[in-house]
This record gives sequence, structure tokens and C-alpha cells, in this order.
Amino acid sequence: MSTPRTVATPRIVATVVAADLLRRLVAVHGAVMMHQSGGCCDGSAPMCYPAGEFIVGDRDVLVGLLDLRLAVGQSPADLPAGPDAVPVWISGPQFDLWKHTQLVIDAVPGRGSGFSLETPEGVRFLSRGRAFDDHELADLAIDEPVTGEQWEAGRRPAVPAQPQIVAEAAEACPVPPRSQVVSRREG
Repeated sequence: MSTPRTVATPRIVATVVAADLLRRLVAVHGAVMMHQSGGCCDGSAPMCYPAGEFIVGDRDVLVGLLDLRLAVGQSPADLPAGPDAVPVWISGPQFDLWKHTQLVIDAVPGRGSGFSLETPEGVRFLSRGRAFDDHELADLAIDEPVTGEQWEAGRRPAVPAQPQIVAEAAEACPVPPRSQVVSRREG
């Protein structure tokens, strides 16, 4: 058996709240997938669908496979499969704009989109982002992202060597305290 390809930096991480919500949705609906919306009627929210219900285009890009087997701080040894794997897709043109950004999938109180599975749960998925540094970008360049066409042909992404589940969004994309933001605006 061959050793799976690895890449140090995952393009996608999720908060424990989002991962727990995904686990609940999988328990009800079976395997799920996500697509990062481009900002039309649903804003820029990541949308969650039953696996196979959203048609992935040939030029859509797989941001990553969220691994529902993992707890906070754990790194995967291999790629998840079946309902433990939540593929997260984005359109090719939108990926070109976001390729320098790690997506952080979070869940927050509020009403989800009418099309996304979390709508009746009283919470909604939210994308947060963090710009990759030069070292991370060099690491990611080793393993080009998988397109919808390549996925259909059997290509899979590298296994991320860093944890994919974080306790809080601020661990993955630090946000300055509100007082610092206000001070900068006043200054």
C-alpha cells in the first residue's frame, strides 16, 4: 500500500461548532457536501446539500475534504470516505480570487439559507478567511487543487498534515478585538 500524499496546510478548516452541526446533518440526511456560494441570492454563505444533490461543474475546485472523524487539534492519517468526508467546493473563477485564503467554516446563530440543510436548525454556516503566508502558499503549490473534472476521473487531494478542526474561529483566523478596530478607525 502506498503512503498518501500530504500537504502541510489545509485549504479548509472548520470550527468544532460547524463540525458538530455537519455531524448532526449527516445523521439525518446521510453524506453531505458543501459549496461556497458566489454571492447571488444566498450571499457568500457556504451551502450544505445532501451528497450528489448539487451538481459540481468540471471547473469547480475542491477546497478540501472536511474530516468528520477528527476532534479539535487532530490531524488526519488518510482521507476520509463516505459520510465522514464533507467535500467543500467553490467555482473555478471564485477560487482564483480566494486561492490565497484558507476558508474557515463556522456556524453561528441565525437563519440559514432556504436551500442549505441547516436552515431549520436555527444556525447558519459562515465562511471566514485567513490569508496564507508565503511558506504556506509554497507548500500548497506542490499539490494543485482538484477540479470537478479531475474528481470524476478519480484524482483526490493530498492529506493535510495540520489539524482541520479548531475550537474557535479565532484560532484559525485571528480577529482583532473590537476596541482595536474602533481605535484604528478613529486614528
